[in-house]
Amino acid sequence: MLTTIAGSFSILIWLYLLLFRGGFWRVPKMPTVSIVPASRSGRIAVVIPARNEADVIAQTIASLLSQSASNTTHVFLVDDGSTDGTAQEAREAADRAGLTANLTIIEGQPLPAGWSGKLWAVHQGVERAREIAPRFFLLTDADIVHSPENIAALVSIAETGGYDLASFMVKLHCATLAEKFLVPAFVFFFFMLYPPAWVRDPRRSVAGAAGGCILIRTESLERAGGLAAIRGEIIDDCALARAVKSSGGRVWLGLTESAASARPYQTFAEAGRMISRTAFNQLHHSAWLLLFSLAGLAVTYLLPPALLLSGQRRPMILGASAWLLMTAAYLPMVRFFRLNFLWALALPLVAVFYMCATLHSAVRYWSGSGGLWKGRVQDPAK
Repeated sequence: MLTTIAGSFSILIWLYLLLFRGGFWRVPKMPTVSIVPASRSGRIAVVIPARNEADVIAQTIASLLSQSASNTTHVFLVDDGSTDGTAQEAREAADRAGLTANLTIIEGQPLPAGWSGKLWAVHQGVERAREIAPRFFLLTDADIVHSPENIAALVSIAETGGYDLASFMVKLHCATLAEKFLVPAFVFFFFMLYPPAWVRDPRRSVAGAAGGCILIRTESLERAGGLAAIRGEIIDDCALARAVKSSGGRVWLGLTESAASARPYQTFAEAGRMISRTAFNQLHHSAWLLLFSLAGLAVTYLLPPALLLSGQRRPMILGASAWLLMTAAYLPMVRFFRLNFLWALALPLVAVFYMCATLHSAVRYWSGSGGLWKGRVQDPAK
């Protein structure tokens, strides 16, 4: 009887997620947009925070300097205490493109109390970029390679839809075994938390953005309180989207193949650290929310296959049906990353890894090393 009730509950969870969670599981195609002419898009200031990114920064700079909107774009790279020659790699990339005048390198200043490292670097870039009176800021990461039309596409989305912030979840690196196992699920879970249709709906409070590629209007950033308003956040992209939406702005979020991350995660340990860096912060450092989340993950993802081991016909049918719904929801994301469809069946195992990473995130926070990134503790215990 209890196993039948559990199976029925599992079915209801996945029916809700499929039918009533904003269609988050559908991989949206890029909207067809009319590219806004560069003469009408205004100046665009690209701000890149970079800390020891010598292995990827040249690709990023080259892609940004070859944009179709390059005549209105200026790149501001904030070298945040790098020791690996990041700034030199960026200069050489600009030299090879013959566009050194379109790149400004800023030496980052010491991190003040109350700021996260990334946001302090971005803030310095934004303040310097005000000199060119930009109409838009593009906030992007040092490992993101942009197609030639990527900035123009974001500007067109913002202009034609009247959005104050437009953000692409870029295509993450997905070639190693660890990446194939974990990366599609990372994007799947992200959109489950922040369904793009709900983010775009001004009637809903849900607001999300993907930090690798955010276009924001200058006046909208000011109205939201600037970066100082979110200076201590480590999930800074979603915090910025909330600030924009709560100040009356409109937010757009989507998935794209026109920009991609060049940062590989060779091992499960590397990918796990990427996940655990912000997981406990997402739970507001609450032990109760941690327990609730772990229980919710177990019921949602582990219960369906567990019911197949019950030896009882009805619970087994219910468990198999719930697993089928789970697989159907995950399959579009697996196909987006061009993986074999059988990877969609692995979601319960992936959920176990994410549960462990979330627990690890809490332990790191309680031990005083929360949000560790590039040698900095970004999320210290209070």
